[in-house]
Amino acid sequence: MFDEKTMEMLLIGIKDTLYMTLFSTFFGYVLGLPFGIILNVTRKDGLKPNRIIYGIGDFICNIVRSIPFLILLILLIPFTRAVVGKSYGSTATIVPLVICAAPYIARVVESSLNEVDAGVIEAAKSMGASTMQIIFKVLLVESKVSLFTGATITTGILLGYSAMSGTVGGGGLGDIAVRYGYYRWQTDIMIVTVLLLILIFQIIQNLGTRFSMHIDHRKH
Repeated sequence: MFDEKTMEMLLIGIKDTLYMTLFSTFFGYVLGLPFGIILNVTRKDGLKPNRIIYGIGDFICNIVRSIPFLILLILLIPFTRAVVGKSYGSTATIVPLVICAAPYIARVVESSLNEVDAGVIEAAKSMGASTMQIIFKVLLVESKVSLFTGATITTGILLGYSAMSGTVGGGGLGDIAVRYGYYRWQTDIMIVTVLLLILIFQIIQNLGTRFSMHIDHRKH
């Protein structure tokens, strides 16, 4: 059913899909993690409440998250071209993926930090801990399981978005599914790409779940 050329194409598709997903997750956290910390710290009951900063951050998160990814992908074509020199391919797709992921990650981080027991924070304050010490030695440490679970979920979502980008030449398995499975009606290739995406998703979720259980001190 598949010749050597097709197999090579699928392997490249897997590589490009993993490249887009993992790099967009990494850079999404580079932006989203500090964004989420700021939202948590400046919220009404945070360490340093600031209605203006929180309001601006909250507004940005809500606006970006309300735009469907495919539309955001098209809207960002001029910006993507300015950043990487082109608007198609796997590298170009990372730009809108990161911009889409960062606000979502910020919300996940904010929610995870909100789960930290207020008593633990108060205890740190009573011992004279500074705001930065509380953030890095209390909030992030106490919420590490929730944060990593959120990262696993985010990676899975970005995997789906990377496949969606194939509709506009984003590369990876999604691009193969659109070009061969849709435009050329090669159902066999469509089915294989879907199965590969499911397999990659399951591997990411299983690895994430196992690692979360490993770092959860409550399980030991």
